[in-house]
Amino acid sequence: MRMIKRVLTLILVMGFISICSTQQVRAESTDGDNSLFVSLAEQGDANAQWVLGFMYLTGEGMPQDYKQAVNWFTKAAEQGFAMAQFNLGYMYKNGEGVSQDYTKALDWYTKAAEQGFAKAQYNLGLIYIEGGEGTPQDYKKGLDWLTKAAEQGLAEAQANWGIM
Repeated sequence: MRMIKRVLTLILVMGFISICSTQQVRAESTDGDNSLFVSLAEQGDANAQWVLGFMYLTGEGMPQDYKQAVNWFTKAAEQGFAMAQFNLGYMYKNGEGVSQDYTKALDWYTKAAEQGFAKAQYNLGLIYIEGGEGTPQDYKKGLDWLTKAAEQGLAEAQANWGIM
């Protein structure tokens, strides 16, 4: 579980950095000023919505607020933003900011995985292999998802694939 949290944090930070480095954000934002992210998010920009969700999730740049994180991740996820879909899957699986709901977690992970998001594919693989949590055990589906994640170079997927 700790490994999953570390990887999630790393993925979120990498995405945050890549978004922050865009010329638009560089040119218009100042240190500690989140008004550009808020403005873009309110206008429907999925990247900015994801960034705000991340900021609320981690408490970096905004007060930590899981409900607000879920709110902004949902807005981005509904636009097909795979990282936000993954984040929602994680939050529903763990009951952070929402009531724990394994069915919704599986739905969001699946949406992100179907877009090729390796970490979501890995998590889906584990869910199907382990079974429970509202999902029947299905080694074939689990191995299929692990294979997709492993083929993208995700080390933990490769390791689990080897064990399987």
